[in-house]
Amino acid sequence: MAAESQLNPTQPVNQQIYRILRRDIVHCLIAPGTPLSEKEVSVRFDVSRQPVREAFIKLAENGLIQIRPQRGSYVNKISLSQVRNGCFVRQAIECAVVRRAAAMITDAQLYQLEQNLHQQRIAIDREQLNDFFLLDDEFHQLLSQIADCQLAWETIENIKAAIDRVRYMSLDHVTSPEMLLRQHQDIFSALEKRDVEGVDKAMTEHLQEISESVLLIRQENRDWFSEE
Repeated sequence: MAAESQLNPTQPVNQQIYRILRRDIVHCLIAPGTPLSEKEVSVRFDVSRQPVREAFIKLAENGLIQIRPQRGSYVNKISLSQVRNGCFVRQAIECAVVRRAAAMITDAQLYQLEQNLHQQRIAIDREQLNDFFLLDDEFHQLLSQIADCQLAWETIENIKAAIDRVRYMSLDHVTSPEMLLRQHQDIFSALEKRDVEGVDKAMTEHLQEISESVLLIRQENRDWFSEE
């Protein structure tokens, strides 16, 4: 398990523990089947069990862990069904988001996206996959903000845990950051032209990438996946 244990005293403890554990699972630092102990996690973060229990409940709601009364909690395998359904819902939401964004976007917002793309390029050049992963999410979150629908991103965040595990596993050799950056740039170019149909097409192609890469990732890591 990753060693990070420092919490920000100004932020809710349960949310911080949830985010750290979610990241550890998504980044494959905690493998499927690994038991998670409330006691061990509370010691790790030097907190009581209550915020840990709340973080576990949120992880279970996202499909990342299974809580078994009297038997403990375990990290789930990656559900192919959750990945497929999550991809379907995410595509429906994000295509609607970018179509609206294309009709609303300002020059200042285009500059924000351009700066994000510049940071993605730096992360790729420096081979900083974790930074690129975060900037990728930030790019998509910005689109929801531009479309004036933060709820769209919050909904996506709640359903994409299984997708994120596949995304992270595919970054180094299946779905390269270079290719993802090119796809982001295609989305940006269509937004710059206020091209509603073009940005819909670019987003569709971008999000379909994960549906294809999951098959390759599963072949390489069969023990990490379930059909459910």
